[in-house]
Amino acid sequence: MRLGIFSDVHSNLEALQAVVAAYRELKIDEYICLGDVVGYGASPNECCQIVRDLARVVVLGNHDAAVTGRMDYSFYYDAARQALDWCTAQLTPENMQWLKKIPYTAHQDGLGFSHGNPLSPENFDYIFTLDQAADLLPSFERLKDVNFIGHSHLTKSFALAPEEVNEVVARRFGLRRMRKYVLTVGSVGQPRDYDARACFTVFDTESRVFEFHRVEYDLETAARKIFDADLAVNFGKRLFLGV
Repeated sequence: MRLGIFSDVHSNLEALQAVVAAYRELKIDEYICLGDVVGYGASPNECCQIVRDLARVVVLGNHDAAVTGRMDYSFYYDAARQALDWCTAQLTPENMQWLKKIPYTAHQDGLGFSHGNPLSPENFDYIFTLDQAADLLPSFERLKDVNFIGHSHLTKSFALAPEEVNEVVARRFGLRRMRKYVLTVGSVGQPRDYDARACFTVFDTESRVFEFHRVEYDLETAARKIFDADLAVNFGKRLFLGV
């Protein structure tokens, strides 16, 4: 089975549409979204509707949790709080109810799906450094064989054995049976790895091959929508830089 796994759409309709179009060329059997459908961008309802129609599995992101009252975001910086407040006001009742029901985690056949740290998904902790991945080693047995996460907007991959962890630096690679993996799938709508193109991934459960993909999209339109909305200008500007 070929899984299309993506995350951190962040209300960027143009990026999401480009990703969906690219996925159609890759013969995907099932789609999985790792959270943060909303936040930062100017098209929360449109993105919710596409993800609702497309993905068999969706897990909760911190922005999804914030706009639905499932977490306290008072400690976020001003522009992020304002964006979340704006998004809450924009969401239709149907999309709000859908977001409220999204689970923190999902799993199937040795695969785990969460927004952040798979061992404490409700805390939305990051895993994007070798040290953060190494912190999982004491709980090695609790990890799924392959743990897919988002949240950092980066493209980071870690292979873990009971007493060691190594970063995998490749855009396409096969997974070994004697290792467990934490794979960060990047961001559709707001990449932060200095590549402005929308990021998405494919995992083949039979061949155990994992692939990162990138696709260009209409950055100008996505940014203009942000500039025209009551949102921080920087959320639009950073789209061009991939940071």
